[in-house]
Amino acid sequence: MLRFGSAIRALEDLPHIFNRTGGSLTPFPQARLDEELARAAATGARLVVLGDADYPALLKQIEAAPPILWTLGPLKVRHRAIGIVGARNALAAGQKIAQTLAHELGEAGFHVISGLARGVDTRAHETSLKSGTVAVLGGGVDDIYPPDNRGLYEKIRDHGLLVSESPVSHRATASDFPRRNRIISGLSLGTIVVEAELRSGSLITARLAAEQNREVFAVPGSPLDPRCRGTNDLL
Repeated sequence: MLRFGSAIRALEDLPHIFNRTGGSLTPFPQARLDEELARAAATGARLVVLGDADYPALLKQIEAAPPILWTLGPLKVRHRAIGIVGARNALAAGQKIAQTLAHELGEAGFHVISGLARGVDTRAHETSLKSGTVAVLGGGVDDIYPPDNRGLYEKIRDHGLLVSESPVSHRATASDFPRRNRIISGLSLGTIVVEAELRSGSLITARLAAEQNREVFAVPGSPLDPRCRGTNDLL
């Protein structure tokens, strides 16, 4: 933010920054700026703008990188980061694998990126709280979804990092999650999929990672279990 002097100046400069990348962006109305910044101040959220020194290096390499990110938490995203995603209703074995992978990645100096969903995401975040974890949200950085992950959300807010391109106080809708998934893969050198049905958000993340020229890994599972058919198909 030092480059822009203030959050207001940063938001006002966004159309010019975005135009230089080949895109277009309509200027923010002043009333919307004021409202957004007031909500951010109340939440403690921090604004990071594409082109800012603190903007994640890996994310800015992807096509249509988010022009702004709202962040909440003390962690700074490392270049060495791996995404872990998978089924919300994961088998006990799949959740154990997610825990093991997150632990070993943390021991090797990687941050773990995921989406705060139930199942695989939850286990990956819980295990990597000490080594560094980043939760990418579909709603604003103050939108706790699912609600039963409030405790985990608060731990990540206090020790890790919450990230979203959605406005503060925005409540996630179904259309927000595919956009969220491209940020999970974009922040990561590679993405590991632990259990996924043939039609799942985790496979969207895997596809986006491949399109971003990032590594895609999949954990094989029983061909008889629908929760493993997507990962087996990736292999």
